[in-house]
Amino acid sequence: MKKIHVLGIIFIAVAIGAIFTTLSTPFTSTYASFAEAASETGREFHVVGKLNKDKKQIYEPKVNPNLFTFYMVDNKGAECEVILHKNKPQDFERSEQIVLIGKMQNQVFEASDILMKCLALEK
Repeated sequence: MKKIHVLGIIFIAVAIGAIFTTLSTPFTSTYASFAEAASETGREFHVVGKLNKDKKQIYEPKVNPNLFTFYMVDNKGAECEVILHKNKPQDFERSEQIVLIGKMQNQVFEASDILMKCLALEK
């Protein structure tokens, strides 16, 4: 066999190994409820829900611009306090649906990122 063929086979074997490792790792993020996220505290999840507009939101940019606290109700009806380690998103109160990306820590969901679906503006 030529050296190029041997290198090609090694490259393909490494690529296949990397793909299997990525697919089998327990730290890949999946969609879950707050209850499921609480059962596996070290794992990252996507939690879908709606903002609880009746509860207080705390954002003090002069104290810490990368800390925003609010309450969300997941799609199964469970409510949880959320700490977002980013600034408060623009038009946050107008969000129709929220997807949080993060981990559960001590009965609080620590979100590293947020995705929002906002209501359309009325003309």
